Amino acid sequence: MRKLLLSHTTECVLIAVIIAMSIFLAVATDRFLTLGNAFDLLNISAVNIIFAVGLLVVLIAGGIDISFAVAASIVQYLTVLALERIGGGGWTSGFLIAASIGIVLGLINAFLIHRFRIISIVATIATFNVYFGLLMFFTKGVSLYNLPDWLTTRVIIYEREMADGSWAEITLPVVVMAVCTLATWLFITRTTTGRQLYAFGDNPDGARRFGINIGAMQFIAFGWLGLMAGIAGLMQAHYAQEVVPNALYGRELDVLAATVLGGARLGGGKGSVLGCVLGVLLVSITQNGLNLMGVSPFAFKMIVGAIILVAITLSSARIGALAPVLGGRISTDGQPAASGEKR
Repeated sequence: MRKLLLSHTTECVLIAVIIAMSIFLAVATDRFLTLGNAFDLLNISAVNIIFAVGLLVVLIAGGIDISFAVAASIVQYLTVLALERIGGGGWTSGFLIAASIGIVLGLINAFLIHRFRIISIVATIATFNVYFGLLMFFTKGVSLYNLPDWLTTRVIIYEREMADGSWAEITLPVVVMAVCTLATWLFITRTTTGRQLYAFGDNPDGARRFGINIGAMQFIAFGWLGLMAGIAGLMQAHYAQEVVPNALYGRELDVLAATVLGGARLGGGKGSVLGCVLGVLLVSITQNGLNLMGVSPFAFKMIVGAIILVAITLSSARIGALAPVLGGRISTDGQPAASGEKR
C-alpha cells in the first residue's frame, strides 16, 4: 500500500484537495453538493477531459501544443459543412469526418516540428494563429445553427428527477469522454508505442540511441491529440447545439493548466491519465465553486495563470538539476544536445 501511494503521490494529493474543496464549497453554498450540480460538472468537463488526455500524450512525448482548441473549432465547422454535403449523415459519419480532420491538423503540427526542427510551442503558436485566422476569415465569424437533427438531439444516458422538479442528466459527451480516457490509458500503458513515448519524452537522446524513431513518436503524439481534438469538437457542437467559431478560443490554457496540475511534466516523460482527469475536475470544481459563490471570473484566470507558472518553474528546476547528471547532454535551452556536440 505504501509503495502504491508513493508511486501515485500526485493523484493522492489531488483526491485529497478535491475532497477538501468539496467540503468547503458544500458549507459555503447549498447548491454545490447536489446531484444536479455534480452531473452538470461532468457534462461541462467532458470536452476538456477529452482535450486533456490528448494533450497528455504530447506532453509525455516532450512536446507542447496550444493549437488544439482552435483546431477543434475548425473541425466543428468543416464537419457540419461536410455533413450538409452528404445529406446530413449520422453519428458514424460525423465521428469519422471529425476524427479525420482533427488528425490531419495534428499531423501538420508534427510535420512542422519534425521537418523544420521547430520547437513545439513555437510551431503551435504559429498554427494557433494561422488556424484561427483562416477560420475567422472564411467564416466571417458567422455561427452555424442549422445542424443535423441527430447532432442537436440530446442523447441522455441517465436522468433523475430532483425534488424541485428539475432533472439531473448524464449526456453523451460523458460517455464519449470515458471511452477516450480508457483508450488513452490503454495506449500509453499497455502498448509498446506508449512506453516508447515515455522513453522519448524522458530522454530523447537515449531513445534515439535505442533505435526509437523520433519522427514517428512526434507524429503519433500530435496525431493522437488531433484525434482527441476532433472528437471533442464534435461533442462541443452536440452539447452546445450550435457551432460558434470562437467558442473554444482560450480553452487551451485551462486544459494545459489542468493537465500539468495532474502531474504531466513540461519537459516530457511523466504523466498519468488518472492525474490528468483529476486535474481537469479540480479546475472545473474551482471554477464552479467560484461561480456559485459569486466571485469574479477573473479570479479563475489568475488561478490558471498561477498553475502554469508553478508548473514551468518546477519543470525548469528539474531540467537544471538533471544537467550535471546527464553529463552535459542537456543544452542551455533545455533541449537534449545532439550526440557528439561539443559544449
